[in-house]
Amino acid sequence: MKDDKSRYTLRVAPELLEKLAYIAEYEGRTKNRELEQMIKQRVAAFEREHGTIPTAQEQG
Repeated sequence: MKDDKSRYTLRVAPELLEKLAYIAEYEGRTKNRELEQMIKQRVAAFEREHGTIPTAQEQG
């Protein structure tokens, strides 16, 4: 089955990754899902202030 999600390698300090793991576990999520939630929140905040960000799909 094909996954429709993009993949991205993130380089981050070990201490920061450890803290992310702590937060994710506290919230009952994987580190990946926690990052996804954080990104969604940041995008929503940006779009509230600056307007909708167009995606490649929307552009053509």
